[in-house]
Amino acid sequence: MDHRTSDEAELVRRVQAGDEAAFREIVERYQSKVYSIIYGILRNHNDAEDIAQQVFAKVYFSIPNFDFRSSLLTWIYKITVNECYDYLRKRKVRKLVYESDLPEDDDQRVQLNEPARDQSPPIDDVVARRDLALKLLAKLPPEERDLLLLKEVEGHSVEELAEMTGINENTIKVKLFRARQKLLKAAQRMLRTAPGVVTP
Repeated sequence: MDHRTSDEAELVRRVQAGDEAAFREIVERYQSKVYSIIYGILRNHNDAEDIAQQVFAKVYFSIPNFDFRSSLLTWIYKITVNECYDYLRKRKVRKLVYESDLPEDDDQRVQLNEPARDQSPPIDDVVARRDLALKLLAKLPPEERDLLLLKEVEGHSVEELAEMTGINENTIKVKLFRARQKLLKAAQRMLRTAPGVVTP
């Protein structure tokens, strides 16, 4: 997949040349996808809106260095997930600092009065899973990684992927199958080598 000849590559070149209208077009094209990714991680509308603004600010200042080794969508996806990680880590640190400043009896009172939370996984688990996903995706060739993100994250059909990339539908199916198999094997290797993991 040649990322230098796509429609989005032309948009990137226009932004790199100082075309503000091209950047607004990028925002309009991807803002709903970025918001969906963020909300899927944070489950909070206000936080998702704030982080989305930060993502596009980072895109704006970083896009002069965009080198077309991946698709623009994949690049923005990575920025989005990393911004969510940073937010979750900072929120955890703020919570720990706040609680450490409380007298012991106040600290207990805060914990006792804390409203019941939903059954969302702890922040540490969310961050760990996202970190693992990124590490696994990084092991795929760029073309397979982009196809998998477009299929699994963005929800495009194989037919849509064929139209977007110019690749035969059967070839796309084969590439997606191989990508999933590689991810599975990479995950199994990581689990076998992880400290404290006992394998049969």
